[in-house]
Amino acid sequence: MSAAALMPVLLQLERAPGPLLPQIQAALRAHGEPLRWAITAVQPRPAAPALLQIEAIVCSAGGC
Repeated sequence: MSAAALMPVLLQLERAPGPLLPQIQAALRAHGEPLRWAITAVQPRPAAPALLQIEAIVCSAGGC
C-alpha cells in the first residue's frame, strides 16, 4: 500500500470553448486530487486559444 503524498503541479492548459472550471479540474485530476490551485499566467495568442499556466497542490496515491 502506498502512502498519499502532497505534490506541486505546474501545467500549461490551452483554453477550450465552454466553461473554464471543468477544464481546469479535469487537467488537475490527471495528476491527483486537487487541494488548491490558481491561474498564475495567461498567454494570449492571436491565432489560437489562450494558454493558461496553472499552479496547484494535489494529493496523489489514494487521497490525503
